[in-house]
Amino acid sequence: MTPMPATAAVRVRRAELSDLDDLVALEESSFATDRLSRAQYRRHLDSESAQVLVASANHRHFLGTAVVFFRKGTHVARLYSIATKAEARGKGVGSALLDAAEKLAARRRCTSLRLEVRIDNHDAIRLYERLGYVRIGRYARYYGDGADAWRYEKVFG
Repeated sequence: MTPMPATAAVRVRRAELSDLDDLVALEESSFATDRLSRAQYRRHLDSESAQVLVASANHRHFLGTAVVFFRKGTHVARLYSIATKAEARGKGVGSALLDAAEKLAARRRCTSLRLEVRIDNHDAIRLYERLGYVRIGRYARYYGDGADAWRYEKVFG
């Protein structure tokens, strides 16, 4: 594992086909269940209703990803997935991805961004709440392993 450079600026961009191997590897290392498959990522890379974002440092150092869904007829975007490499956690990568997802949603005329998070993912919950997300509900047995999820929303439009 290569450590994240201490002075590296986090940049977020739209994912490209050349990112596919890194996206799948991060998905597999981050989630035990409810993973996006290689085929799903491939579909989302070319989709009008989804956007895959990639965070990197120094133009090459892959740090994390976020997948945002958009549905016609609604002004609510959905953060479907967000993941960061272990060595990048707590270093602003998640915040940068969320900021980029919010800006993307606003450019697409959405007025809010919603997400679900495992109720035992305390680090992610702290991040969402620190960034202005408000808990709006709970889903029982939401994840494939039976875990519950909190639902969060940030209104920005």
